Amino acid sequence: MKITGYRSLTTAHDWGRPVGDVNGVVRTGVTEVPILLIETDGGLTGIGLGQHSDIARVFPAVEGQDPRAVTALYDSMLAHVFKSGHAGATYGAIAAVDMALWDLKAKMADEPLWRTLGALDRFVPGYASGLCYGLGDSEFAAHYRSWADRGFSSAKIKGGKDLDRDIARLLAARDILSVNSARPAMMLDVNEAWNVKQAVRHLAEIERQIDLTWIEEPVRRWDAAGHAAITRACRAAVATGENLTGLDQFAPLFDAGAVDVVQAGSVWGITHFMRVAIAAHSRNLPVSPVGYDANPIAHAAAALPNMIGIEVQDLNWPIGLSVDQQIDDGGIRLGDSPGLGIAVDEARIANGGGAGWNSEGGPHRRPRQAGLRLVPERPFAAE
Repeated sequence: MKITGYRSLTTAHDWGRPVGDVNGVVRTGVTEVPILLIETDGGLTGIGLGQHSDIARVFPAVEGQDPRAVTALYDSMLAHVFKSGHAGATYGAIAAVDMALWDLKAKMADEPLWRTLGALDRFVPGYASGLCYGLGDSEFAAHYRSWADRGFSSAKIKGGKDLDRDIARLLAARDILSVNSARPAMMLDVNEAWNVKQAVRHLAEIERQIDLTWIEEPVRRWDAAGHAAITRACRAAVATGENLTGLDQFAPLFDAGAVDVVQAGSVWGITHFMRVAIAAHSRNLPVSPVGYDANPIAHAAAALPNMIGIEVQDLNWPIGLSVDQQIDDGGIRLGDSPGLGIAVDEARIANGGGAGWNSEGGPHRRPRQAGLRLVPERPFAAE
């Protein structure tokens, strides 16, 4: 079987609530979900999810190849863009192709990807999330009650502007999840909104009031010295890595002892996640994949020895996608459908699209004052 072509589609995810973080919020709660379809001469189609605007530049590296050679083709794509670099949009395209190739490999074996990757158990433990920064207090409580009803005993909230609000929300979510555990695991994600001294000062205050499991992306993603200073100064673990594009970018963090929970963005593909996870495992560090639509990386997470928990962001799927997995008992239960277990109804997504994550006011645009705020800022005066 050979790879013959590709097609791109765009659907939408209706979250049913505002979604975002300290950097911005999509108030409509409807976001775009790009879909890449990799076609073959054998009639099978591989599905990859995520931005892939640079696909035309990457695709020649895999065209005409056997899709089962996934890891070799991953390296071929990296080599293909060797001079111009593989970060950003280019890495997104590589990741979408990689995801689709793994989908094809498992479909050719007529088994779910978690089986192809060597997992013994289809259940992947997770933690509740939900890009909850834009929710009012009552909406916030209702959101985490829905996770408690699904058996979750761990949660990550979004914060970073108002320390008092962050602490109150950590305590509120902890109390809600205590129906499932006497000591729920609580995490705080500030999406690179602090500088090093702010992080040290804020974490000292937080840890006086709650046993924080980890602080996520306290400072800029590449700041190995800063992350190392923070992990030495606090009891909580420091988690980071979701925005690093390539295994090489983790080396400074590893060398500096700057990361305690190694994260990888689900949008960067399956091969990337597995390589980061094994690098972390060689250093006795746990790994945690950051969530994305349809949870495709859960298949790889099920097969790894050092996976501490996958972020689960929503209970619903993007329009036109059916996904063979169940979210219950505090995690993801993967199904038996071949490949990723994702089916695309093209007729339903013909009109596609939602708000862009990078749109004005969205969470993918860094505010000018990030890391430079001297006083707390209430996110929404109406709360």
